[in-house]
Amino acid sequence: MSKLVSFFEIPAVNFERAVSFYQSVLGLSLTVYECEQEKMAFFPEEDGQCPGAISWSSEIRFAPSSDGVLIHLHCEHMEETLKRIEEQKGEILQPKTKIEAERRGYFALFMDCEGNRLGLYSDK
Repeated sequence: MSKLVSFFEIPAVNFERAVSFYQSVLGLSLTVYECEQEKMAFFPEEDGQCPGAISWSSEIRFAPSSDGVLIHLHCEHMEETLKRIEEQKGEILQPKTKIEAERRGYFALFMDCEGNRLGLYSDK
């Protein structure tokens, strides 16, 4: 197995707000696809594959949750990323914390603008 996660979808109630949040916080552009009942904003490809998307649908239930799956997003400069999360009306649930295992880096937890709980990971 080359990677553990095949694809992730981050639910959104307010699609445009969620796209703006992640583009601003992560400093990247998402490719938006919209049809009548579904909207998806795809994260940039990694090794020729799209890792995931922000998803909204009028027919499929995409409900943000603080108790669902926990995805950790990689970031280079965690302090700067955490600051941008707060600037974009996200909430820091756990600040940058050293992972106890040797040479495993740092993590933090946050709530995005849609009410999803996510994590950050950095080896710096």
